[in-house]
Amino acid sequence: MRPTQHPSNNDVLRAPPGVSAEQCKPLAITRVMFTSGMPAVWSYWEPSPEERAAIAAGAPVRLSCWGMTHPPVSIGVDGVEERPW
Repeated sequence: MRPTQHPSNNDVLRAPPGVSAEQCKPLAITRVMFTSGMPAVWSYWEPSPEERAAIAAGAPVRLSCWGMTHPPVSIGVDGVEERPW
């Protein structure tokens, strides 16, 4: 998948210290605040035609984060209400 622009984007994440822009490209994001007061960051991703076909055939979507762990995350589809597990 590749990151894509979204009309709500209001900031850009850049490579962390010690990591080149070639290794970690800038990522357009949307900073939001939930009604609970919890801040969050959204980024938007567009699957390739091959990825779309694999997802439609039932392949799972994988999330990768650098390091030994990652913060709490959620993956959803823009415009589709998230269902509880």
